[in-house]
Amino acid sequence: MIAKLRVARATNNLKKISEMYQRGLGLEVLGSFEEHRGFNGIILGHPNSQYHLEFTQQNNFTAPNSTSTESLIVFYIPEESEWQRTKTQMITAGFALTPSHNPYWDDHGCTFEDPEGFRVVICKLEWVLSVTF
Repeated sequence: MIAKLRVARATNNLKKISEMYQRGLGLEVLGSFEEHRGFNGIILGHPNSQYHLEFTQQNNFTAPNSTSTESLIVFYIPEESEWQRTKTQMITAGFALTPSHNPYWDDHGCTFEDPEGFRVVICKLEWVLSVTF
């Protein structure tokens, strides 16, 4: 069995955050829901990929911002032109280019932070199971 991965997190600005991730990473809306037991949400991804991102906003609740600079979502984009295109899209979408806490990511790509402190890395390397340092 190959499972699908959903990374879900709360936000205080569902519309802004979901639009940023759509524009920055070229993601599509795969689904959404409103007023489901006090939650609104949107699911983003690519229809044939094995992962997707879910953002939720709960009524009468303030979601915390990220508490760690090491909480990362990493995308491996080894093709230079695609990596550059994604970097430009992320900046245009409103992500802040920021130095990574772990210098490994600056050596092999770049790190972005959204307005709630959550970070996304776009890495120029091909993903491999074993990494040498």
